[in-house]
Amino acid sequence: MAAVPTRSLGALEVPSIGFGVMVLSGVYDDVDDTAAERALAAAIDAGATFLDTSDAYGAGHNEELIARWHRGRRRDEIRIATKFGMRPLDGEPVHQLRVEWNRKPVPINAEGRLVRRYLERSLHHLGTDHVDLYYPHFPDPEVPIEDTVGAMAELVTAGLVRHLGLSNASGAQLRRAAAVHPVAAVQVEWSMWQPIEPDLLDACRELGVGVVPWSPLGRGFLSGELQAQPNDWRTRVTRLDEQHLAVNNDRFAPVRGVAAELGLTPSQLALVWLLHQYEGVVPIPGSRDPGHIRANVAAGERTLTPDEMARVDAALAAFEPDGAMYGASA
Repeated sequence: MAAVPTRSLGALEVPSIGFGVMVLSGVYDDVDDTAAERALAAAIDAGATFLDTSDAYGAGHNEELIARWHRGRRRDEIRIATKFGMRPLDGEPVHQLRVEWNRKPVPINAEGRLVRRYLERSLHHLGTDHVDLYYPHFPDPEVPIEDTVGAMAELVTAGLVRHLGLSNASGAQLRRAAAVHPVAAVQVEWSMWQPIEPDLLDACRELGVGVVPWSPLGRGFLSGELQAQPNDWRTRVTRLDEQHLAVNNDRFAPVRGVAAELGLTPSQLALVWLLHQYEGVVPIPGSRDPGHIRANVAAGERTLTPDEMARVDAALAAFEPDGAMYGASA
């Protein structure tokens, strides 16, 4: 298992590059378990031992992949982060949450009375007695964040959860949650072409909270290798539909050129750029290709000089994406 530079999410120490396990459970398209297990093992062997999953990915399948890996191994070699609230519990009500990247409302229920049941289901799938970082998948619009976090805090007291996080939360929600219990990290979409809300980043800095960017490679666009596919759900992102993708690839070419001049792949540059935005940033790129996984993890060892960062930022400043990130087709 390779050694990778570490960073702190609150009091939780993790590798500077984690691994988004979601892609191994058919979210983009089908993947067989042999390939999924090979990709997960490649990530861990490369040093991406901070694994991000959810009980909603593959209806538990994603968590079970992690259980298969650590069965017979030392559980403390990995850090597991999982999420709850988006996969309903039998017999419980479902609240409706509108998110800009989904055509239909997302089912959610983060009522405090249900939190332990969610965790017990995840622990069963994960084959472990604790998770290292636990997030509500989204703040529930019908439940005060204080109620959700208060119930999560009881899991820390019980030794079932090591650290608490929030996912897809605002700066105001983070401040309210942190008043109930320390928050180690906020997971949010953030990449070269999808900025983080300034107030959220300010709140993280003020409170010493880490940021875990999901989709740090822009749903694959920033890799420079994404091609339009007829049934790929990523075309819900307006910039990635057939009309906009080719234009955006052309417009992003200068940034890819800077990456090549710096001896980096476009994906590596996107990750290194994020790492330079805040010392508490830990991206979680996902991939099924062991070679891409190793290259992504290697980005955690690279730093850029101020002059190099200035070149990257100048190229990004000149990049104007074609189309809204999410819009009518989303």
